[in-house]
Amino acid sequence: MERSWQEKAECANPARSFASAKPTGAEKFCARPSLIELAENLYPQQVNMAISADERVEDPGRVPFAAGLRARLRVLEGTAASRTAGVALLVVILAFLSIYPLSMLLYGSLHSTPPGMAGVFNLDGYQAVLTRQNLVMLLNTVGISLAKTFPSLVIAVLLAWILARTDTPFRGALEVLVTLPFFIPPILTAMAWGMLGNPQVGLLNQLYQWATGSSNSPINVYSYGGVIWHMMQYSIPFMFLLIVDAFRAMDPSLEEAARMCGASRWRTFRTVTLLLILPALSSAAILSFIRGIENFESPLFFGSPAGIRVITTDIYDSINQRSPPQYQYATAVSFVIMALLLLIVLLQWKLLRGRNFTTVSGKGYSPTVMKLGKWRWATFAFCVLFFAVTVVLPVGQLLIGSFFKFFGFYQWDMLTLEHYRAVFGSSEFWRGFGNTMLLGLAGASLTMVLGGVVAYISVRTKWRGRMLIDVMAWLPWMMPGIVLGVGFLWGFALLPHAIPIYGTIWALLLAYISLGTPLSVQVMSSAYSQLSYDIEECSRVHGASWLQTMRHIMIALAWPSFAVGWVLVFFGIMRELSASVLLYSVGSEVLSVVLLKLWTNGNAEQVSVIGLMMIVLVVLFRWVQLKVIKARISTL
Repeated sequence: MERSWQEKAECANPARSFASAKPTGAEKFCARPSLIELAENLYPQQVNMAISADERVEDPGRVPFAAGLRARLRVLEGTAASRTAGVALLVVILAFLSIYPLSMLLYGSLHSTPPGMAGVFNLDGYQAVLTRQNLVMLLNTVGISLAKTFPSLVIAVLLAWILARTDTPFRGALEVLVTLPFFIPPILTAMAWGMLGNPQVGLLNQLYQWATGSSNSPINVYSYGGVIWHMMQYSIPFMFLLIVDAFRAMDPSLEEAARMCGASRWRTFRTVTLLLILPALSSAAILSFIRGIENFESPLFFGSPAGIRVITTDIYDSINQRSPPQYQYATAVSFVIMALLLLIVLLQWKLLRGRNFTTVSGKGYSPTVMKLGKWRWATFAFCVLFFAVTVVLPVGQLLIGSFFKFFGFYQWDMLTLEHYRAVFGSSEFWRGFGNTMLLGLAGASLTMVLGGVVAYISVRTKWRGRMLIDVMAWLPWMMPGIVLGVGFLWGFALLPHAIPIYGTIWALLLAYISLGTPLSVQVMSSAYSQLSYDIEECSRVHGASWLQTMRHIMIALAWPSFAVGWVLVFFGIMRELSASVLLYSVGSEVLSVVLLKLWTNGNAEQVSVIGLMMIVLVVLFRWVQLKVIKARISTL
């Protein structure tokens, strides 16, 4: 329908308000104003001043501000095609990292022989899963994971509250110390606790017998308790890192309002604080539960000697300890457990759907800490005790063992530096160290960029296909690392020869990105969910492009979470074992594979030396991370 000149004139009037109660006939044609018209109508004086100033510019080579503003707004209006292309590219990337290995697992679960061998398609693998023995194994896996998740969550929340919201002394140093257990490779602490809690020759049992004169051994790590205890050492700092920034970002005025209304401190904490950080709490608990199901080192070292079977060790035995390897059974078991994990994730989405947890808005606030008085030394002692039990004891055992010829024999005449000379003179160690650093730096950076984009689309937009993107990004977390390694092993072996990934370092890089993507998405989603939409909208209305808004607003405010996620992914790559042991080849070994080889060959003392070097890296990276976060926050 053609508009009259009066209607066109009314539409072109920059002074017309879009807030009129009764739109005229002309305004019906203007019901969907362009971004240029919106900026001119909302801020007519600023735009007119900019135009007047631009008209006085004598330099013909200078781009007027108003013209640049209009150009940026026109670019924003024409991004539908580029947005569709970007989403399509993201879907392809995530499909290769998640759907492709998953489809290869499905193929393997129906194929009767390992990759590269002729066979038939049948359901023998799934029939082998449906036994009473496997039901007990499934209950063991779920029960152990639940038993370690709940106490770990309570301790992690307490530590996060102490270090983020109280005046406990030396909080900065304590935060570095309480997170160290997560970054230490599990194979090192498993070996150390095997020496500390061995019922026959464990150092702690020997000290107990010497002090009491008893012949009993109260500590036995080769039990359900030993498996749960070792897993908790990693679950507590893992959940702490996911929760602590939520405590820091929360506006304390919300708690103060509850206190002014007569609520006690405990009721305020229970009904206000915990509910506001519910996305971080539920996500941390579910991720920890999933990691417990996927845990490999703890049940391998402490469960297998006691006859405790869980899914990961059963898959490992099916592939590496049986001849021929039972790939079909292993992948069939994996699909059963992935179905369980999918139900857990769907439960989380249902729990949080439709609820608003915004705690950071455009309004300023001053974060405060709670004054504990004399109790601040009690909270300090609690943090120090946690560090001593989870770090000092096992690392002390490794330190002692690295200077003696054999574990458990601590005579002066057995002191030696032989193990240090052997490690520093090993070409395999230096090759593994270089590969680990390269894969860690590149993998963590690429994973966090990918996770940030996925999280932004899932949390901050209503784009078509965002649910598909979110689901594909979560899929790798539902597959144990060893199973994902099997999927990529099948997938890379079946790729065309023109794509030479199989047997190269690129295979490890792609596997690490796939394994780390769910964590990076979760970290960035929690950060984005606490940012009010008015911050982003204000930037866009004032002419900033999407990339400018992301760089100067969204990334700047979410930078601490990005740094935490980067460190988590980096050290996850450093200590990843289950997928690495299946995908590495000669020349692409990483430190975790080197450690496993040394442990298998009985060189536990050299493992101690490498572990101590990795602990130094942990301390260094955590110190740099906290310095970067502190410097970044001071500039905001």
